[in-house]
Amino acid sequence: MNRVITSAYTLFFAAMTTVILIAPGHSLAADTKEIEAEARDALTKLYETNPTAKELSTTAKSVLVFPDIIKAGLIIGGLGGNGTLFVDGKAVANYNIAAASYGLQAGAQTLSYAMFLMSEEAQEYLDSSGGWEVGFGPSLVVVDDGVAKTLTTTTAKDDIYVFSFGLEGLMAGIGLQGSKITKIDP
Repeated sequence: MNRVITSAYTLFFAAMTTVILIAPGHSLAADTKEIEAEARDALTKLYETNPTAKELSTTAKSVLVFPDIIKAGLIIGGLGGNGTLFVDGKAVANYNIAAASYGLQAGAQTLSYAMFLMSEEAQEYLDSSGGWEVGFGPSLVVVDDGVAKTLTTTTAKDDIYVFSFGLEGLMAGIGLQGSKITKIDP
């Protein structure tokens, strides 16, 4: 009986992961203006609450903002969402982020990511790759409170800095590593 229940839970969460990873890309890809507006609003909120992000934006080549990422899982998990790439404050393209994982994890949450691409190489890699898998390619630093205290435009030497903000919900496990970022064709 316990195996049946365990199998049912596994099947349920596999289905939920599929929905999380596929549905946002299809339903939101059609409304690029809405994605851009939400990304711009999220970036404004980040700048209001995090002076380090605002300062970093002055030297970044571009900023990729995912305003509404959904993460969920129970052993099998996933995340997904859509965002906009800004170059010199102008929206130039929309992207999808997705990941699936298996392991010790439980919960659900929504959050936002802002990825500051600091080098031409990082920008070119995003443009030239058919789908950029985080953890391969340009070097990436996740900015937490400790890193933010010492990060300035003169000490920023890595290719990409990622700010996670607007966290709601509770999730243990699953990280940014292994997420795939793909351009959404209009």
